[in-house]
Amino acid sequence: MTTIADGTPEGIEGEINRVPRVGVDFWLIKLMAVTMGETAADYLAVNMGLGLTLTSLIMTAILIGAIALQFAQKRYVPWVYWVAVVLISVVGTLVTDNLTDNFGVPLLTSTIAFSIALILTFILWKAREGTLSIHSIFTARREAFYWLVVLFTFALGTAVGDLISEVFGFGYVTTGLIFAGIIALIAFGYYVLRLDGILCFWLIYIFTRPLGASLGDFLSQPSDYGGLGLGTIYTSLMFLAVIAFIVVYMTVNYDPEIDGSPEEPLR
Repeated sequence: MTTIADGTPEGIEGEINRVPRVGVDFWLIKLMAVTMGETAADYLAVNMGLGLTLTSLIMTAILIGAIALQFAQKRYVPWVYWVAVVLISVVGTLVTDNLTDNFGVPLLTSTIAFSIALILTFILWKAREGTLSIHSIFTARREAFYWLVVLFTFALGTAVGDLISEVFGFGYVTTGLIFAGIIALIAFGYYVLRLDGILCFWLIYIFTRPLGASLGDFLSQPSDYGGLGLGTIYTSLMFLAVIAFIVVYMTVNYDPEIDGSPEEPLR
């Protein structure tokens, strides 16, 4: 079943796409990954006592290794791809946290800066490749653009989520509901109003990050701060288990003839 997809593929016949097809399992594991990214970053930096700077250095080094492994595949391998997504979610969170806590950059400033960086990356990607479709990630350059956009979406999502829940004082639940409502409106625009698929895909990709972050904070943070108090370790392990289950499912059901080929445009 295909949900929000993103337009006509523009690739070379016979090439293998390096990222997954977009379906229910894609969005579910993506939401789990971004939620875990929020709680895992907090667990490593605070609960394990590594501190924000050391945690950032360690996780960035691990992420570089994971991205190198992903690029080496030259095709979509479920466990390699989703390990990279989880790690880039953690690092994206840490980037924003470092700007806020270590450098004193206001969340509003971070939100604006990451929005500009994301828009410029999209413009450059479109100018060089002629498409922003994730169904045609056939080359290393397209994949580099793709992962840079993913990093910026996670950093931006963290900033805007924290801005609304903490600075504006909406709290985790209300913030989560706000972004869930925005995602529902975008889906309505895609399915009913027939809005552009590429635009809708990337907007939802961005807004699932603050939705996941709000969910993770709500589950992990103490009740004094508006959370359920499950703690970062239990919340992270819970979502890691769900991610592992879905990845195993994806791996068992992976078909190179289908999952490695461009998707047909929905319209």
